[in-house]
Amino acid sequence: MHELIKQFRYTLVESAVNLIPILLIIIGFQLFVFQSLPQDVISICIGFIIVIVGVTFFLMGLEIGIFPLGNNLSSEFLERKSILLFALFGFSLGFSASIAEPAIIAVASQAGEITQGALNPLTLRIIIAISVGLITAFGIIRTIIGWNIAVIIIIGYLIVLIVTYFTPTAIIGLAYDSGGVATNVATVPLIIALGVGIASALQGRSVLKDGFGFVALAAITPMISIQLYGIFALGSDFGSETIEFISNVEDEAHYDKGFTLFGIVIDLFKTFLNLVPIIATILIFQYLVIKKPLANLSGVIFGFIFLIIGLYGFIVGIKLGLFPIGESIANNLVQMNNVFFIYLFAFLIGFGTTMAEPALIAVIKQADKMSSIRLNVTIIRLLVAIGVGCGILFGAYKIVNGYNIWLLITILYSIVVILTIFAPKQIVAFAFDLGGVTTSEITVPIVTAFGIFLASNIEGRNVLMDGFGLIAFASVFPMITVMTYSIIINLINSIKAT
Repeated sequence: MHELIKQFRYTLVESAVNLIPILLIIIGFQLFVFQSLPQDVISICIGFIIVIVGVTFFLMGLEIGIFPLGNNLSSEFLERKSILLFALFGFSLGFSASIAEPAIIAVASQAGEITQGALNPLTLRIIIAISVGLITAFGIIRTIIGWNIAVIIIIGYLIVLIVTYFTPTAIIGLAYDSGGVATNVATVPLIIALGVGIASALQGRSVLKDGFGFVALAAITPMISIQLYGIFALGSDFGSETIEFISNVEDEAHYDKGFTLFGIVIDLFKTFLNLVPIIATILIFQYLVIKKPLANLSGVIFGFIFLIIGLYGFIVGIKLGLFPIGESIANNLVQMNNVFFIYLFAFLIGFGTTMAEPALIAVIKQADKMSSIRLNVTIIRLLVAIGVGCGILFGAYKIVNGYNIWLLITILYSIVVILTIFAPKQIVAFAFDLGGVTTSEITVPIVTAFGIFLASNIEGRNVLMDGFGLIAFASVFPMITVMTYSIIINLINSIKAT
């Protein structure tokens, strides 16, 4: 217990430090750009404190429950030597986690509201969930057999770009954003733990090269499937008519500002319900297929309890702190009619939210812990944060100027494919996964709201066509920054060696 309390204190301090970039950005804009204080400043401060505590519980839950559970499940399935059963577990886990994921529900609901029902939110969620389930199963098979992840990812993105060419323009941004939100805060750590567990258990496998790549694959398939749905179910003329933006779209993951003890219990239960499909899948396979009790049962139970408290905490904190201040700043920026400050805010908010992203921190630490190669956690976080900042800036530039998303995405993914060829093979899968991890519980709601708000306040913009897509840019740029850095370091080391 003493060790647990010590770990909690350390994680609490670390979580507080991680939120400093967001605080500096917000304070800087309010004091030096707008020269005023926001309304509900006390509520916003309380929200930030809740976010810090929530992130702390979330990271603790991953460390004591989820990561050990994933590693243990991998070992158990490998001992049974049944790839089919392992793949079936992967499909069930990917599907069950995605169908109840708040970020997916939020984006699907926004799409349904904006199109006045032309896009059915449940249909979108089912398509994404099936896609994630299938690719998780494939990822398990790929890791066991040892297929080259770089080749698979390149082929995957080539298919994405080809399909995008035939997709109704109005659906492209949503499709790419669906790939980003599919790699969510609950699923990512567990499927990464599965991959790392497989690579660790099999001889001749590298944790970085073979254990990662699941998140990258899970981001690709929803892009393809949503676009295919657009081509065959919606038709090429979908979205050509003007779609009126419906304001005040409520995110199902948001919580009211009025808190009561009963309300908090109800909301905690709702958060628990989001994890029920994952827990049910694990228990069914553990006791009916593996037919063994869970190892470290108390750790798993406490891990999920911490995870639930953490998820609830930082979603509530975001609603109280980040959403009001983000909306206020975005509104002030549009009223100022100064694109420089819009771009500056876009970069800084991408950078700040990524530095605070709990899933990113957890995954980089897990990679550093399990890999034989020492990774500089701080530098990688900075590279990813800079990448996301550039991605949001690029996306905001697209919205302001009304550029075609297909052309921009094609150029960016072409750069990614070229970098994949030259980047060290050990780092490719890890770099792709980092692109997916960035679009999680903190980043997605803020970035999506910013894009929709921006598109709805610029004359001549279609909210569905222009408002979505920021998540896609936020995902691709970290791949570029991390792989570029690894190529440069590799060249420097080669020069030193000679």
